[in-house]
Amino acid sequence: MSYPDTCVVIPVYNEDQVIAGVVEEVLATFDHVVCVDDGSTDQTMAVLEKTGATIVRHPTNLGQGAALQTGIGYALTDPRIRSFVTYDADGQHQVDDAAQMVDLLESGDFDIVFGSRFLDDRTKVGWLKRGVLKVAVRYTNASTGLKLSDAHNGLRAFDRAVAERLDIRMNGMAHASEIVSTVAQAGFRYTEMPVHIVYSEYSMAKGQSLLNSVNILFDLVFR
Repeated sequence: MSYPDTCVVIPVYNEDQVIAGVVEEVLATFDHVVCVDDGSTDQTMAVLEKTGATIVRHPTNLGQGAALQTGIGYALTDPRIRSFVTYDADGQHQVDDAAQMVDLLESGDFDIVFGSRFLDDRTKVGWLKRGVLKVAVRYTNASTGLKLSDAHNGLRAFDRAVAERLDIRMNGMAHASEIVSTVAQAGFRYTEMPVHIVYSEYSMAKGQSLLNSVNILFDLVFR
């Protein structure tokens, strides 16, 4: 199944080992992929240029939040695009999940669909990391009024109205809470869908460790 009016935005930083495979998998389902190279210092740009993705580049590393805002802004210049997916570059997300989220979005009942690791038992999260993420989501829920089980999952699907409203200013990982705040303030209709996150040795080394979860919580409290 093809999604000609959906754009998948992938922020990329030093992912030359896996990004070609990730883009290839996404392009097999989605027609439009925008990769934002966030100032990579390895061979990421050279690898990306051999894929079918549209490439936007930051000359220096600005952080995932900034990369997402750049990619969404670029995709908005194409009037054909009606829905957007944010997707991580390290191979942890599943294309089938993204497609199902867009299908749910296109039902017309929601403006944004959040992916959740905690609505079923497919994703294996260590108890300590799970605990830290649960504290972070409670903080986000309390500060925004939304009721989510997983506010810091990078897999989301949303419509053009949400994309046009987003103005991500937090460049660190806590930008996810900024997105939730925008949804709450604008009164957008939201839901969650269970997704399967695959934590490989590579993705753990790239930022899915316990330390990264602690950093998210730190950014939230001291932003």
